[in-house]
Amino acid sequence: MGDYAKALGNKLRAIRQQQGLSLHGVEQKSGGRWKAVVVGSYERGDRAVTVQKLAELADFYGVPVAELLPEGRVPSTAEPATKVVINLERLQQLPAEKVGPLARYAATIQSQRGDYNGKVLSIRTEDLRSLAIIYDMSPGELTEQLIDWGVLPPEARPSHEE
Repeated sequence: MGDYAKALGNKLRAIRQQQGLSLHGVEQKSGGRWKAVVVGSYERGDRAVTVQKLAELADFYGVPVAELLPEGRVPSTAEPATKVVINLERLQQLPAEKVGPLARYAATIQSQRGDYNGKVLSIRTEDLRSLAIIYDMSPGELTEQLIDWGVLPPEARPSHEE
């Protein structure tokens, strides 16, 4: 549990610091609900935090519980492929009401990169995750949708070793 507890603690500390709170500030803002010494021990990984307490702490910080969990979780079978190459020519042929957010996203990346070849655009998996939020889908569902639209090749589907 040591490494995971420390990684979890680092995430907790990062969220607290992003909100400009000291450990004492957490105690004050929570009206004593969260003691500075307890939150500090969670952040150092010295004390195990229950799922219930983690959910309550996420609620206090106003973030989803998943934001408090460390990276390195086991990827689900619906994770998208690492390399994401969008077919821009196909994207332009689709109705704007379907692909508007993706088209705007791609245009923004092209503009930032100064890359106007117009045929394909490579994006990071993180970009696909952001787009999935915009489309209100999981990254795996969005990958499937983009394959159906012909914007991604079928090889973009994550491989499953069974």
